[in-house]
Amino acid sequence: MGEGVRVMLVDDHPVVRAGLGRLLEAAGERVVAEANDGEEAYRLYGELAPDVVVLDLSLPGMSGLETARRLLTRYGEAHILVVSIHDNPAMLARALKAGVIGYLSKQIAPSTLLDAVRAVARGEMYIDPALAEAAPGAAGDLLERLTPREFEVFRLLGEGHAVGDIATLLHISPKTVGVHQTRILRKLNIGNSAQLALLAVRCGVVRP
Repeated sequence: MGEGVRVMLVDDHPVVRAGLGRLLEAAGERVVAEANDGEEAYRLYGELAPDVVVLDLSLPGMSGLETARRLLTRYGEAHILVVSIHDNPAMLARALKAGVIGYLSKQIAPSTLLDAVRAVARGEMYIDPALAEAAPGAAGDLLERLTPREFEVFRLLGEGHAVGDIATLLHISPKTVGVHQTRILRKLNIGNSAQLALLAVRCGVVRP
C-alpha cells in the first residue's frame, strides 16, 4: 500500500464526499471513485475493485445495508467501512451481520477515520470505540426478528416517513410497504405506528 489505500466513497451528499476525499488524499490515500447511491457503488466496485468502500447507510433507493450485502455477496473480498449518523448499537449489529468490518459515527475525529480506513484496508475490524462498548439490549434483540427489508421499512417508519414516501425511497410499491408494515407490527407485537416510533427510539434506530 505504498501508493496509498484506494478508496471508494459512497454518500448521497457531495459536500460530505468532498470533505472525506480531501481528508484522505491529504493523508496520502487515493479516492478512486465516488458514488451517490448503492446501484452506482455496485457498478463502480466491479470496474475498480477499491481497497476500501467508505459507505453511508442512508442512501436513496437501495439502502447502505442492502448495498453492503449485495457487494459482499458478489465480491466476498470487499472491505467495507460504514461511516454513518446512525451511531447506535442496533445499526452496528445490523451492519456487522451484513458483513462490514468497520463502523464509525460521522462525529469521529479525522485521525480516527484515517486509522479505520487503513485498518479495514488490511482486512482488520475497526469499530467506533464508543459503540463497541455499548450493547443493544433486549429492545435491540427484538429487532433480530425482522428481515433486512423489514428493518429498513421499520427504520423509515420510525423516522416518520409516510408509506408512499417509503415506497419511493426503496423503489417498491406502496402495497408492498403496507405488507411489510403489517408483518413488522405482528413480529414486534405492537399495535400502531405510535408504538413503532417509540420502539425505534428506544432501540436507538432513530433519534428522539
